[in-house]
Amino acid sequence: MGVALPPPPPAPVVLAPPPARVSAALTDTRIQVSSDFRGARIVLYGAVFDPERARHDVVVVVRGPEEPVRIVRKVRIAGLWLNTPPEVFRGAPGYYMAASNRPLAEVTGFAWRRRLRLGVDNIALEQEAQRTETLYGVEGVLVSPLEEDYFDFRRAVVRLKQREGLYAADSDAVRFVDEGLFRADIALPAAAPTGRYEADIHLFRDGRPVALRTRTLTVEKVGLERFLYILAHERPWTYGVVSVLLALTAGWTASAVFRRR
Repeated sequence: MGVALPPPPPAPVVLAPPPARVSAALTDTRIQVSSDFRGARIVLYGAVFDPERARHDVVVVVRGPEEPVRIVRKVRIAGLWLNTPPEVFRGAPGYYMAASNRPLAEVTGFAWRRRLRLGVDNIALEQEAQRTETLYGVEGVLVSPLEEDYFDFRRAVVRLKQREGLYAADSDAVRFVDEGLFRADIALPAAAPTGRYEADIHLFRDGRPVALRTRTLTVEKVGLERFLYILAHERPWTYGVVSVLLALTAGWTASAVFRRR
């Protein structure tokens, strides 16, 4: 007759440490644009929570509302410089800033920068005339009618936006002020468009993204500028008639003054 052996003790349960996470908040979620607007600063404070206290990198990407961009190329024909038909790019953010605590190339590799749209070279710009084809057995390949000139036009779009201060990358804009605490200072130029902005806070460890938070802010016109903006966009006919009447009144007044002199 056999003797039943007691069951083996259960194996100890080893709990994995909780993943790292990031939290952040904007000091101002609403920026008001008036007639004397000369730009503003977007200030973001955040904290990294990691039980292992490993080294992390933070990348803050601020995007403005998307707007189409029209660009032309000058060509010389019969001794004259003429503009080619405009090429339209859609999906271009009106404002883009990639702020980090060190250069993006040191934070993560090209594949992640491309996938997460980090840096001005990786902004998603789609030509309006692009089409989808199947090439070499691969479906969904985007083909541009510009062919090899596509990259020249794309670089021109980015260059023009950079010249206006609307596209930039700053590897010193994020600073760790204490253990796990960081601050991001981002300049918003006077030419920045109004609308809804998104700030994506990416947390990296050993070159790989481990956490993401998104915060939003609004840039809006106030005062007389807001009234005229709403009138022009929501009641264009009324805006046009009022503009013509004001122009006629100003012209008649100027004519009457000079006639008296």
